[in-house]
Amino acid sequence: QAEIVSQKLNIPTISTGAMIREALKAKTEMGLAAKSYIDAGELVPDEVVIGIVKDRLAQDDCKNGFILDGFPRTLPQAEALEQMGIALDAVVNIFVPDEKIIKRMSGRRVCDTCGATFHVVYKPTAKEGVCDKCGGTLKTRSDDFPAVVKDRLEVYHKQTEPLERYYADRSILLTVIGQEELKDTTRLTLEALHIHD
Repeated sequence: QAEIVSQKLNIPTISTGAMIREALKAKTEMGLAAKSYIDAGELVPDEVVIGIVKDRLAQDDCKNGFILDGFPRTLPQAEALEQMGIALDAVVNIFVPDEKIIKRMSGRRVCDTCGATFHVVYKPTAKEGVCDKCGGTLKTRSDDFPAVVKDRLEVYHKQTEPLERYYADRSILLTVIGQEELKDTTRLTLEALHIHD
């Protein structure tokens, strides 16, 4: 959803997950530090993620706005954003029941080469296991295996769910009910943000 809104508004999507995965692939110091947390389904420590986001938001393409995808995930991260003087216009929470999340994530496949994301049911590739965009090999991310997804959901409920109250108290929380079809969730997300075609 973040990429679609990003294209509509012509502003960048800042995905902490993608930045961390790039660091993992490049075997940078930050990537190696994050690996053990990710493999266990845990959140990467706040100080690491906050540093990444702060550096990224200082870049020129963020001057007219940006979309944060996967950040903040904890109250300290949200508070750090405020301390940086960054005011958010809206926070979109796409609600999906845990059982559906497990099903969706365990079917997700990511290209090892270009990072494109597909799904065995909802967004299949023309040829199984091969990226439609670049021909690279598709893999299941280590954090998409069902047991790890369940652990991630426990972490979400404990550490991220409190953000709903935090942003609701600031009157910027928009909750969208995730739909079976991506296009339906997209339509509801754009409506919630008052973005029209």
